[in-house]
Amino acid sequence: MKEYPYWWDTIPKVELKTEKVRVLPSKVDVAVVGGGYTGLSAARHLARVGASVVVLEREDVGWGASSRNGGQVLTGLRLDPGTLVERYGEAAARRLFEASLDSMVRLETLIASEAIDCGYTQSGHIHAASKPSHFEDLRKQQTVLTRVFRHRVELVSRNEQRSELGSDAYHGLLVDERSGALNPTRYVHGLAEAATRAGAVVATEAPVERLSAQGPGGNRWRVTTPRGEIEATDVLMATGGYTNGALPALRRRFVPVGSYIIATEPLPDQVAAALLPKRRMAFDSRHFLHYFRITDDRRLLFGGRAEFSRPAPDTTRRAASILRRDMLAAFPELSSVGVDYAWGGNVAFTRDELPHAGRLGDAYYAGGYCGHGIAMATALGELVARRVAGEPVDHPLMDDRFPAIPFYNGRPWFLPIVGAYYRFRDLVD
Repeated sequence: MKEYPYWWDTIPKVELKTEKVRVLPSKVDVAVVGGGYTGLSAARHLARVGASVVVLEREDVGWGASSRNGGQVLTGLRLDPGTLVERYGEAAARRLFEASLDSMVRLETLIASEAIDCGYTQSGHIHAASKPSHFEDLRKQQTVLTRVFRHRVELVSRNEQRSELGSDAYHGLLVDERSGALNPTRYVHGLAEAATRAGAVVATEAPVERLSAQGPGGNRWRVTTPRGEIEATDVLMATGGYTNGALPALRRRFVPVGSYIIATEPLPDQVAAALLPKRRMAFDSRHFLHYFRITDDRRLLFGGRAEFSRPAPDTTRRAASILRRDMLAAFPELSSVGVDYAWGGNVAFTRDELPHAGRLGDAYYAGGYCGHGIAMATALGELVARRVAGEPVDHPLMDDRFPAIPFYNGRPWFLPIVGAYYRFRDLVD
């Protein structure tokens, strides 16, 4: 079993390892910290409008969540439609939901305009009810989506669900035709190439150790890396679940939560076709949710938050064992199928479970996608770049008021407690 993302083996090794920039620029208009979707999208836009930009990535392009996710491009946000309305009211909830749809349009436009070969398809998604009562919750979601958001989805009863999902472990489905799928590694590398073509410098193996505000009013920055220092007019933090101590204020606002995925060996055509006949993206209704899909070479990718403990040398294998057990509960016919890949990575959560972008002190930032980041990271990266470039930006997720999490310094000591709570909720809800 290979303990790295399956996606890394879908791109030639010569392309996977980005050529290292040998000499960093000494002075730039904008230093972007983080070489994932957010940072690369921002760098592309800034370079296109004439700014000098360097992207500083600790590892390689997309090494974090941008190449470790399931490749699901979903409508909506982490919060379900009913919760959005209850918490923010109909008008604000509608703006938030429309922002998610707009982010998908921006993603599709970018992929088309830059000719990024990442296998993007509008596959639709399935939300599977893990309990009979959850199907009634899905019915309520359909009502809210139709009445408040004017977004059409369909319900499929348990008796008819095998037309969409080859499992009897679920109790009906909600189907949304608008969602999509892509290969996340191919996408992030295509995005890096687009940023480079626009004129940005993408520097890998260049971790940022320290950020120091310089000059009167702190209107310039000194960015310190092991490979030298860079003077920048502006800094954009795009580090998400891998935010370190370079900007402690941001670290107190993002909670890194581990998410894990296994990928089976290639399945026979008829088996793959029976599991997900229409090749939709799928996830269930548990608090400790599972998400799954079929790849182009007929593997089942099956993921979830299987571990809430602190990472250890055996964490990935332990999580893989849990996920295989859960996969067989949904698809017992796969009992003799081998698991070829298992991997994990950090997802950045926020206290309100919404993404945020804006200015924190004198630095710009965007992140906190809570597992819904492919399209939104692309969109917020561009939008915060527009803000850096001096444009006024009106967006429901762009707000400089982003309070820190009380009693939190960037080390998520409370995750085992949260994990135990949600396991209990899955038993009783």
